[in-house]
This record gives sequence, structure tokens and C-alpha cells, in this order.
Amino acid sequence: MLKPEQLFLVRHPVDMRCGIDVLTMYVQNSLSMPWHDGAAFLFTNKNRTRIKLLRWDRHGVWLCARRLHRGRFIWPRDGDSTWSLTPEQFDWLVSGIDWQKMSGHDLTKWT
Repeated sequence: MLKPEQLFLVRHPVDMRCGIDVLTMYVQNSLSMPWHDGAAFLFTNKNRTRIKLLRWDRHGVWLCARRLHRGRFIWPRDGDSTWSLTPEQFDWLVSGIDWQKMSGHDLTKWT
């Protein structure tokens, strides 16, 4: 259901008040990427304290939100407007851990 085939991290912050329609238009117009079945896009706010995941499947659209009790989500500052994440990197990111430095480590030892 929510396991995306491709997961893209959107580098530039967005207004967290945006819903499904606005974020879909952002993906199509600003990123010039087609949304499709199996893809998910991860957005953050300016302070990197909240994230939203936008995911399409054959039955509809998911919009999930998460915020940390403490700290900030680690977000890339340089590079392309989107980054492709592995499922392991996604798990690190949503846990508030620097996913860019944790390749090959077991998340269960940290949570």
C-alpha cells in the first residue's frame, strides 16, 4: 500500500498547509516530473520540523504527515531539486537521524 517503488526527496521547502492538489501541481510544474503509480514524494517545511509524503496508487492518493518531538529532519542542502532515497535511507530520515551518514547500519540498534 504505502511502500513506494520510487521515493523522491524534494529539496526545496514547501508550505505545510498545502494539500494533495497543490503538492501534485508542485510535482508536475516545479519539478517537471510526472506523478505516477508507485512514486512517492517527500516534502519538508522551512524549519525541517515537519514532513509530508505524497503517494499515488491505483486506488487514489495518500498524503501522510510526520513531525518530530525534538530536533529536525536532516535534509540535503546542495544538489538537484529532488533526491532518490532507498527504503533504508527513508527509515533513517523519518527517525530524525542523519541518513546521509548511516549507510550500512541497522536502524533497530538506534531506535
